[in-house]
This record gives sequence, C-alpha cells and structure tokens, in this order.
Amino acid sequence: MDASDELLRGDDPAALLTLEGAVRGLNAAMATALGRPAEQCLGRDLAEQCLGRDFGNLWPASQRMSAESLVAHAARTKTVAMRVLDFPGRGGAPIACLIEARPVKDPASDEQLVWVHALDARNDLASLLIPFRMATRAANLCLWMYSPHDHQLEWLGGAPALAALFPDPTVSLSAVMSAVHPDDREALRRLLRSASTQQSRWVRYRYLPPHDGWHQLAAQTRRIQLGYGGPERIFGIVRDDTKQEKRKKKAQAALAAERQRAKDIADFSSALITAATEQELQQIALTRLAATFGASGALLALVDEGRLRISTDAGIAMWEADVMHGMSLDHPSALPEAIRTGKPQFIRDREDYIRRWPHAAQYPRLGRLGSDYATSITPLSETGNQPLGAWLVTYGSGYRPSQDEMTLMGALADLAGQALGRIRLQQARVELATELQQTMLPTLPEHLPGLEVAARYRPSRDGLDIGGDWYDAFVLPDGAVALEIGDMQGHDVGAAALMGKWRSFMRGIAALEPDPGAVLTRTNELLVTMAPERFASCTMLHLDPRDGRVTGTSAGHVPLLYARKDGSHSIRELPGGPVLGVVPGTEYREETFTLDEDGALVMVTDGVVEGPGLTLEAGLERAGTLAAQALHDGLHAEEIADRVLDAAVAVDHLDDVAVLVIRRT
Repeated sequence: MDASDELLRGDDPAALLTLEGAVRGLNAAMATALGRPAEQCLGRDLAEQCLGRDFGNLWPASQRMSAESLVAHAARTKTVAMRVLDFPGRGGAPIACLIEARPVKDPASDEQLVWVHALDARNDLASLLIPFRMATRAANLCLWMYSPHDHQLEWLGGAPALAALFPDPTVSLSAVMSAVHPDDREALRRLLRSASTQQSRWVRYRYLPPHDGWHQLAAQTRRIQLGYGGPERIFGIVRDDTKQEKRKKKAQAALAAERQRAKDIADFSSALITAATEQELQQIALTRLAATFGASGALLALVDEGRLRISTDAGIAMWEADVMHGMSLDHPSALPEAIRTGKPQFIRDREDYIRRWPHAAQYPRLGRLGSDYATSITPLSETGNQPLGAWLVTYGSGYRPSQDEMTLMGALADLAGQALGRIRLQQARVELATELQQTMLPTLPEHLPGLEVAARYRPSRDGLDIGGDWYDAFVLPDGAVALEIGDMQGHDVGAAALMGKWRSFMRGIAALEPDPGAVLTRTNELLVTMAPERFASCTMLHLDPRDGRVTGTSAGHVPLLYARKDGSHSIRELPGGPVLGVVPGTEYREETFTLDEDGALVMVTDGVVEGPGLTLEAGLERAGTLAAQALHDGLHAEEIADRVLDAAVAVDHLDDVAVLVIRRT
C-alpha cells in the first residue's frame, strides 16, 4: 500500500489532487458526500470516472468557488488551509464540514499534490458555526439553531440590536412561542416542522421581547448536518422589519396624500386652463381653493372698471366680505393694494393688518378679516397688463403657509390670471395654451460651480401650433443637478397642460427621491393611477458637479448625446423602460457613467433628430457631430444649444423641438 492509498483510507471524505486541482484519487466517503454514488466514481480502487476531472466541478455551484480557492491557496502557498464547506449529501440535509487542504508529496513520483479531507469536528461543533455567525452579523441578521429532539433554541448571535431581543442564549420553543403574537404562532410552527434542506421562504411574525414593544420579525430556515456523521439541526435567520414597516406605512400614507394633492392640483390646473367664461373661472376658484390648500375659506375679487366685484365660498360669509364689494382699487387696504401692485400679501392676524394698513381701522368690518385667522392674498394680474383681480384664502389662527405652497398658489393664480385675460379679450384657446406652455418652461439654475447649462425650445410651425415638449434643470438637496427632457404625446391644449403638470410632478418627487430611476418609477405609478389619456417619453439625469458622475434613465425617449473636446461624440442608449403613464408596475433601470471635464451632454426631443427625409439614426449623428464640433471650437453651452436647434429648424421639422445642454467646465 503506497502513501497515497493511506491518505484515502478511513471513513471521512478525502481526495488527492494535482496542484491545478485535477482529481488523482478520492475515496467512497468523498464521492458519497459530493452526492455521487460510489459506483460512479470508484472503478477498481480509484474513481475512474472522476480521475483527471476538475475537483471544483464535482461540487454544487454554490460551493464551487470556495472549494477551488481552498485548493488553490494550499497549492500556491504550500501551507495548510481550512474552510467550512457544505457537502450536498445524498438525499438528506447538506453537511457543513471543516475541510482541510494540505500540500503532500507522492513518494513514488515525487509529485507535489494537495490532500483535501474533512476534519473530525464532532468535539468542536462551534468551529463549524463561526462562518454562519459572521455572515449573519455582516448582513444585520440574527442566527439561531433548533434541536427538534429536545425542543430547544440556541441563539448564536448576529446583529447586536437583534441579539438584544433574545437575552437568554438557550430557551425552550414554548418560551419563544409565548412571546409571539397568537395569530402568528401557527405559521412559525409550520416553518419549523417543514424545515427542508433548501432555504425556506421568509415567514413574518410579531414578537414581544421582555423590555420593548412589538417587533415585526421575519424568519427563514434550513436543515443542516453538522459535520460528517454529525447531528442534524434546523438553522434559522431572523430579520427585524419593524422600522422598515413603519417607514413603509409612513411612505404609503405620504404617497397617498401626495397622489391626492397632485390630483387636486392637476384638476385645478386643467380646470383653469379650460375655463371659457368668468362664471366658470369663479366657480373653479371658489370650489377648489380652500380644499387644495387646506384653508378655511376663499374669496375671489375681480376688477371691473376700477372697482372690486367680490364672491366668496361657504368659508367666508358674504356679510363679512360685503364691505369690499364695489371698493375702489385705490382704497388704502390690503386687497386693493395687492391687486394694484401685483404683490402677494400674507397677514398673520388683526394686529398685523391694522399695523400695515392703519387707515383700515376706519372700517371695523375690514378689521374682522384678520381677527381670528391668517389671510393670504394672491393677485391674478399678468405682467404688463391692467390689474385683473386676486383671490384671498383664510387659515386658522397661527398658520403659516410654506414657501412652496405660496409659490404653487402664485403659479395657479398666474394660470387664473391668464385665463381671465384671455376670456375678456375673447382670444382663441390655442393662444392661451401657447402662452401657458411658455410660462411653464423653467428658469435654469445660474452659476453652477463647474457646470454650464443651456436650453432651447421652439414650438412647431413657428409658434402657431402647440406641443408637449419640455425640459427642466434644478439643484437637488445633495448639491447634484437633476436634468430632464421629455415629449408629451400630441400638439394641442391637452398636451401643453399635461406637460406642465407632469414636469411639476417630477420636480416635486425628485426633491424627496433624487435617483432618476426612482423618480420615473414613482412618476409612472402616479400617472397610471390618474389614468391619463396621453403618454410621454422622458430622459432624466442626476449629475454630481464635483466628480462628473452621471446617473441616467430613460422612459422610451431618444438616446443621449455625449460630445467631447477632441471633436468626437457618442450616442448613449440609456436603460430604463417604456413611456410614462402606460404600463403599471414598471421599474426604471439606471446607468452610471462619468462626464469628463470639458465634455458635454446633449439631451433632445425627437423633433430635433427626426423629420421628413431624416431618419432617427441620421439625425442623432448630425446633432452629435454639430455638438462635438462646437465643443472643439471652444463654444459654450448656450452656443452649442443654438447650433443644434438651428440645424433642426433649418430642415423644416413639423414637430416642436427642445434641446438641453450640460457642459462640465
């Protein structure tokens, strides 16, 4: 009997390998442990079918890399290496064994080999559990071991916060069950009874520790044999979902409120845009103002020949507002002044009212408007036009609207002012929508450190038609810059209205959820819920000006152009998903890359790169070449945007077009 035969004797799994990991021999125990019948791997004295095969390929896929690295370490360093590996076993639980790889020499051929064998750990089972404990701790989980024979659970540690929920290291199953919510006990018992050799599904249950409130836990089990010939145990991992559940419920409530508020604002905006008469406008304002802004009452004042015409909702009695009906626009009080100057006013209480408008003390009923509530007045005037009117809302005493709320109210008042002006001038609905679309185009941020941003928009048919193309760029709370460009289906009033609303939705969502994929996912979810009659394509980027890191996603939009200083360019097809507002449950994927210094990204709508006689591929190539050449010529973002837009208009595109350029300086 030679030395190699001696190394393969015994009841424990063993194998002899070349330094490259090829099988020179293995015993029946190793063949069985690897789930391979002895008759498959043992011809005469050796495993004829396994000879010369890669040892790692005999292991299950989940253990293959660990087995190969163990052998490679022993072969490379000429030292002993140990690792806990799971044998698949034959028809039973996987076997967790401490495997040793040791360099040896074949005395017959003087060849260097690696002897791999399972160590007897029956007197030191704790050594087999160390890797499991380390893994669960790193994953912020807790590990326990259950013995079905004596109905005992042993807590093996893990994340400190989770381990603190189970102060006794060993506890009976009945004691654990007594702390589980009665409605969840049977599910936990079934989990233990049905523990299989495969990882189970997560089972959730409520648990009440000795010195804390209810926790929402989740457990997962697997049956494992400890060591070759050792005992079987059920192992479980525990996850604490308490905080996650609270966050989820809070987020769901916030999302529901956000959806409702977004719908209210969308309905308000749409109604203002489509109002055809002053009666409609009055009805829209008085029925929606207080509800949209959480106010207690609302009042609408319109200017007729220099005097106020007042109407109110149920929150402000008409007898309270009668004193202002017919009031001259020159009157020295709050409402006429706001209309006359075009400046919004916020009045905290009656004292604030009398202090700022002392002449109003001569009119006691005017003073009542500020006695027990706060008042906000927003003019409906349009720039350069005669004063049109204002709306006034009242809040409970001590209330102070946020800056965002005041801005939104001002935006809606602008819509109302535009609608009223067009109604009085009897102008066409298309012109109203065109003006609305122009006012909705955002103001780009100025003086961005290390960045230049420029945008261009041109409606189709030289401004006589309207469309739904939009762009936006704004600074996020973390200092990064969000950029988006999109194209709403259609060229009519509805497209312009929805364009403005959808862009506002995305900006609001991005303030809370800056990742582009998450913004498009939540926007799509909101839009599908609202069941719009249109859809839109969009590209959104998140750019960190400090290092040029860009994260982007696309909702069925045309590709992104990347122009470089050397005059080259590339076309980036961003990952993402379908257009917005169509497919529910869509998760928009992201891609991250770096915008080099003096490089530029060019975002366009399809009207820029596609048209009569111009394919999308040719249009993208032309726009990319123009942008790259402009960058190579030393032009700034504004000039790059002009070149791309002018080229698109020159080929008589019928669609409206938008261009957004971001250049890293």
